[in-house]
Amino acid sequence: MEFHQGRLIDHVHLRVENLAVSKRFYQAVLGALGHRPTYETDAFFAFDEFFVDQADDYLSRVHLAFQASGPDAVQRFYDVGLANGGTDNGAPGERPYHPGYYAAFLLDPDGNNVEAVYHGPTTRSSADVLVRPVES
Repeated sequence: MEFHQGRLIDHVHLRVENLAVSKRFYQAVLGALGHRPTYETDAFFAFDEFFVDQADDYLSRVHLAFQASGPDAVQRFYDVGLANGGTDNGAPGERPYHPGYYAAFLLDPDGNNVEAVYHGPTTRSSADVLVRPVES
């Protein structure tokens, strides 16, 4: 078993009203950014550190920003998000946060503010962190 993780966040857990609706939305928008589910059952689904399940009590309300490979990926994220139950919360375009910040914002079916962001050309030291559980 292997896990690919970042360095700061262990996982983000959303609790949603309708799992099937959220699954369709996130498969579309994260698929537009080049990601596929890493695990899914009838009770939940996950994309790496991002975990979503059906709420039996409270719903989550958060802002999530997903990395995009470029402006075209931001546009795809936005377009497929609107077509799969998302609501416009900021069309694709440059933002004043820093030079080169290009993003789009959607509200997911539960009202979470989700963003695809491209920070301009960068060089990464690694694509991700590979974690393998130690066998006892």
